[in-house]
Amino acid sequence: MKHSRRQTLKTIVGAAAFPAAALPAAASRFRLIVLDVGGTIIEDRGDVPEALRSAFANHGMTVTPAEIAELRGASKRQVVRTFVERRTKSEAERKKLAEAIYKDFNTQVKKAYSTAKPIAGAEETFVKMRASGYLLATGTGFDREICDSIFNRLGWGKYFVSTVTSDDVVEGRPAPYMIFHAMAAARVSSVAEVAVVGDTPLDLQAGNNAGVHGVIGVLSGASTAERLKTEPSTAILSSVADLPTYLGKT
Repeated sequence: MKHSRRQTLKTIVGAAAFPAAALPAAASRFRLIVLDVGGTIIEDRGDVPEALRSAFANHGMTVTPAEIAELRGASKRQVVRTFVERRTKSEAERKKLAEAIYKDFNTQVKKAYSTAKPIAGAEETFVKMRASGYLLATGTGFDREICDSIFNRLGWGKYFVSTVTSDDVVEGRPAPYMIFHAMAAARVSSVAEVAVVGDTPLDLQAGNNAGVHGVIGVLSGASTAERLKTEPSTAILSSVADLPTYLGKT
């Protein structure tokens, strides 16, 4: 499906290993692939929505799974703030409550993701894409602490020019800012050379808002094909393991 294109622009992991002039050996239009984390390269076992529901409940707030599902892929701090603002009147109370809920959520998710497994074939995909000359980055609604705990445990830092988290931007998905941060770190200036990959409608919305040429959904995480098809995309794949074949054909 065609989608509109808009012009425009953190942490760098081993940037020296990724030359700015690197070009894919494959006959692809893309240079930079920006991947979501949970549900896209790490298995989604429902840990995040359950941790959110539990953290809210621990602080006297009832938030349904359906309400949380609508914000899958967003900054988790942003999700907490959204529901606190909807249900709390006092500004002073909002800030204190949001911080307490987020701290509770963060503790639960770090524990859950200490055992979360990669999506089948994910690391093999990274190896293949790097060997073909693609630059890889990630963007996630997790904060830096959670993201680093995952990547350090799996030893994945060597594959990525940048891992961008919700801490690095003023606004999370569907805003395009994480994608622009990844582009800056990779020194890729054209959105026509960027593909975004994710498992939620917000992932696809962010790609469309950035105007990137590739907006790719995967079915390994939170959303069904029917749900992903409500957003403009260039492809919907079974999982990240299908990326090398797909990119080789574009």
